[in-house]
Amino acid sequence: MAERGLILVTGATGYVGGRLVPHLLKEGYPVRVLVRDRLRIQGRPWTGQVEIVEGDVMQPSTLLPAMEGVSIAYYLIHSMRGGENFQESDQIAARNFGRAAEQSGIQRIIYLGGLGNPETHLSDHLRSRQQSGEALRSFGIPVTELRAGVIIGSGSLSFEMIRYLTERLPVMICPRWVFTRIQPIAIEDVIDYLIESLRIPESSGRIIEIGGADVITYGDMMTGYAKERRLTRFLLPVPVLTPRLSSYWVHWMTPIPAWIARPLIEGLRNEVIVRDNSAREIFPNIHPIDYQSAVVQALQKLESGDVETIWSDSLGSSQGNLPPVYLTQEQGMIIERRERVVYASANAVFATFCGLGGKRGWLTFNFAWRLRGMVDRLIGGVGFRRGRRHPDEVRVGDAIDFWRVEAVGPGTILRLRAEMKVPGLAWLQFEVHPLKEGYSQLIQTAFFAPKGLVGLIYWYSLYPFHALIFRGLVEKIQVIAESKSINTSILEF
Repeated sequence: MAERGLILVTGATGYVGGRLVPHLLKEGYPVRVLVRDRLRIQGRPWTGQVEIVEGDVMQPSTLLPAMEGVSIAYYLIHSMRGGENFQESDQIAARNFGRAAEQSGIQRIIYLGGLGNPETHLSDHLRSRQQSGEALRSFGIPVTELRAGVIIGSGSLSFEMIRYLTERLPVMICPRWVFTRIQPIAIEDVIDYLIESLRIPESSGRIIEIGGADVITYGDMMTGYAKERRLTRFLLPVPVLTPRLSSYWVHWMTPIPAWIARPLIEGLRNEVIVRDNSAREIFPNIHPIDYQSAVVQALQKLESGDVETIWSDSLGSSQGNLPPVYLTQEQGMIIERRERVVYASANAVFATFCGLGGKRGWLTFNFAWRLRGMVDRLIGGVGFRRGRRHPDEVRVGDAIDFWRVEAVGPGTILRLRAEMKVPGLAWLQFEVHPLKEGYSQLIQTAFFAPKGLVGLIYWYSLYPFHALIFRGLVEKIQVIAESKSINTSILEF
């Protein structure tokens, strides 16, 4: 077993790296993360437990300080952007990192690459991932290169593509790549392999192919997802649909932009299956799960809101400059977020949104809320009659009209889960963060995970009304909280 020396993780803002870090910490490893901008990870719950160093693999001078005192380094960096120079950029980045690791005396590099038979005509991106492994090895440092194919987990790129296409399309047009054999692997198993590589010296200097328990097709993945969601879906094969056209199709049907979808689809033209079973010998304690079990785990995390990272985490530069109204799609959900700076204490804002519902009502468009409750009651739902247990206090499990309190963070957050009948899952969340000089930041977020095409039609047909209601709600919370603070100030004066 490797000594628990300092571990460097690159790609900590990405999907895999963001999940690896907390697992390393749980295992007791001291961790340093290399990021281009420390603001990118400030919202992660583990930020205070790691050492953060700013640097860029494209700027060699920034790497040596990050590697000082490091025992083993994880290299979890790969470009998904196309263009003529992306392969060259990938190789430059890997060589910069390998050279700096050699100069710093790092004992080993652990790299997550891509499956694919190198003797076949691999896509540019699969070829580039394998060439990155070669570049890292060229400096003489032992490299553990784990080669994985499609990764399945809540928020993963492949899972989100499957989820959106299957949820939205009763009949799915399927080009040839949909029927190529692949060996998907659960994100939990990927993390296990990455961590076990630290402990098992036999993994050093090896290329190890890893995959899940099943060899299936992308079409099987969509029908398997549909089965778990109890959706009836049909696959319609078509003789010709190029990766470029397929990427545009994915672009319009999912939140994944065409420039990301295209290399993913091009990679699916190659069989990405495990050809060398040495992983079983090197890691005898890891037993990868099958695809259907991976889907169940991903959906459970999605429904509970326990999604650690998502595929788009590494795309933005910062979340600090979001507009006051922000509508997007992430993690299989439609998200509408509204922000306000309130001239009131965080406690005043928290007390205001915790007092919503019951006899006090919903502050604005109360007739619309009551009408929605009546409709829900007519179609067999819980309706609007339950009120609330206490006019001001809330606790997890409380009913508030047709909502259920799912989470309460004292003085910070209230999350309500909808129990009215809707074609999907819905939440309404309020957060407040103290700012300086008596101000607070109020964040109101509506989440909706639509079920199929009906769910999408429901959301977008009602969104003009929801937008009015949600805007009025956040404005009223602001006004009431500020009036509370003004009255308190007058009394104190």
